[in-house]
Amino acid sequence: MVELVRSMTGDHPARPVLVASNDPQATGLARAAAMGVPTVTVDHRAFKGDRAAFEAALLEPLLAAQPDILCLAGFMRILTPGFVQRFEGRMLNIHPSLLPKYPGLHTHARALEAGDTEAGATVHLVTPVLDDGPILGQARVPIQPEDTPETLAARVLIAEHRLYPAVLRRFAAGTTERIDL
Repeated sequence: MVELVRSMTGDHPARPVLVASNDPQATGLARAAAMGVPTVTVDHRAFKGDRAAFEAALLEPLLAAQPDILCLAGFMRILTPGFVQRFEGRMLNIHPSLLPKYPGLHTHARALEAGDTEAGATVHLVTPVLDDGPILGQARVPIQPEDTPETLAARVLIAEHRLYPAVLRRFAAGTTERIDL
């Protein structure tokens, strides 16, 4: 999911201008539409591995929306360096681990297998290197002895829902100082 926001005044310094997804079934699309936020789907499967064509199709509605900030959440596609550089310093991502630990997939299972005592979520600036950009915020979640990847994921998701809006508020107001929840 890609949420595009434009700076504004008021209670929150950003407002959504478009929610885009590569998955037509993404629940965020229905939520956005119910709130009156425009939505678009660019299904990557239609491009059969042609990443350049997919990104060109995705760019069209993104550029038309004229966002100040792109917020990735659950967008499970690796973007090319050219795409990322186009939005350098303006694209955020949330990742379900305490980066730099466990970039990529299966973060909860990896934390449990390693015997970690805590997990969490990280909001970072997107760079061409996967899950490697400057960290803007983290939220920590204790790992319980009875945790499974699914139970841990559910608790981390709650932390993500607190962390991302807090980081976005600060980022849209011009602050990149890291916050920890």
